[in-house]
Amino acid sequence: MGQRSAVRFYLNGTLQEVQAPKPTTTVLQFLREQRNLAGTKEGCAEGDCGACTIVEASLDAAGQPCFRPINACIRFLPTLDGRAFWTVEGVAAPDATLHPVQQAMVDFHGSQCGFCTPGFIMSLYALYAQGVRQPDRARVLDQLSGNLCRCTGYRPIIDAAMAMGTYPAAGPDTDAVTKQLLHLAELCQQPLAYQAGGQSYAAPHTVADLATQLAQRPDAVLLAGGTDIGLWVTKQLRSLDHIIYLADVAALHRMSRADGTLSIGAGVLLDDAWREITHDYPEFTELWKRFASTPIRSSGTLVGNLGNGSPIGDTAPALIALGAHILLRDGNQTREIPLEDLYIDYGKQARRPGEFIQAVRVPQRDPQLMVASYKLSKRFDQDISAVCSAYALRLDDGVVASIRIAHGGMAATSRRALHAEAALLGQPWQESAVQEAMQALATDYQPMSDMRASDAYRMKAAQNLLYRFYLETATDIPTRVFSGDSHVFT
Repeated sequence: MGQRSAVRFYLNGTLQEVQAPKPTTTVLQFLREQRNLAGTKEGCAEGDCGACTIVEASLDAAGQPCFRPINACIRFLPTLDGRAFWTVEGVAAPDATLHPVQQAMVDFHGSQCGFCTPGFIMSLYALYAQGVRQPDRARVLDQLSGNLCRCTGYRPIIDAAMAMGTYPAAGPDTDAVTKQLLHLAELCQQPLAYQAGGQSYAAPHTVADLATQLAQRPDAVLLAGGTDIGLWVTKQLRSLDHIIYLADVAALHRMSRADGTLSIGAGVLLDDAWREITHDYPEFTELWKRFASTPIRSSGTLVGNLGNGSPIGDTAPALIALGAHILLRDGNQTREIPLEDLYIDYGKQARRPGEFIQAVRVPQRDPQLMVASYKLSKRFDQDISAVCSAYALRLDDGVVASIRIAHGGMAATSRRALHAEAALLGQPWQESAVQEAMQALATDYQPMSDMRASDAYRMKAAQNLLYRFYLETATDIPTRVFSGDSHVFT
């Protein structure tokens, strides 16, 4: 099969073909500078404020369209090849009748200065397109976790969101969108691969081709959701000479269960992966919902977060505590290692040149295992952790039979607290042993001070979080109550 250089997608219901755009052209740049669609705003250029939010659609495994809000400011245009997306200009009806989302925002006075309004509308439009027409407050807050209003006008926006289903129903027409996406599937059968602006871009369709291309060019940037790599371009002004995009490999979007293990492919989105993980570990629901924001989780991947290797990434501590493994691939060769062995030092991993993470494998729930994860940050939503801790404990007649403790934000990598674990293993699960383990954390970590927290705060927080885990597992007095997908603290 040959290759092509034309990027094809539907924009606001109209087929577009863009010949060999510079690979790092952001969707925001394309919309504003090449299509004069200025409703999509640039507020931060880092996927934080939501002013650039658009709605993307692709077909799921059952052939149904999935509608997701994404950040146009950090998403590269070629990654929308074969997809459909909408801007705020494409929401109203052809006769200019406002969409229910828009009309609700007008009626409930949800717009003040107006700069953030298009982004809010598009996040809510995604929810509406998903069939959620009258969401409760908790669902609205989760959906809008990636949208900031500098005028602090959230109450009328939330009211509008909860009322949008009371208006006459409107689009998108899912049948029409399905036909568009099937049409694109025919047009995009050949893999996208081209050079432009001194950069190369390739989007293979099979794992074998991906492995071959990366082995041939191990210096290439392996791109998934771009929620971190996008900032390399918009904030660090880096020029990415060679990009290999993995999200067009259908096999990498699969999740499967076998032999007591949940396998999550490298293309599985954060939201989809966390939804599956929390089937086994509902205690991680809060971590899922506080991980970045809905648009970031709708674009980034779980394996991408692990491969990024940031010491303040929230995925690694939880999966290390669970004893997850990763499947590494180099050409035709694969090997499996514990996730914790991937991280050697800051910016240094055990991956060989040309080797990539094909999947992460998470143990399915041991009924006797008690787990928890806690995230401390200055904001509740969409903020980087000062400390993120995770625990997995199994008791045998009140004695610690196994214990795994992992932290992010405490060292140059996410890693286990081996000395604290040793202080607990084989000991009764009681306060004296936990106090000893709390002191052992000072041997496990030498945290740094930065804008998020001082080293002393981080250490004290890590010690107190271990004590919190003890209190939650050693007494019959609940310290928090689980209710569906949300957590209510008591």
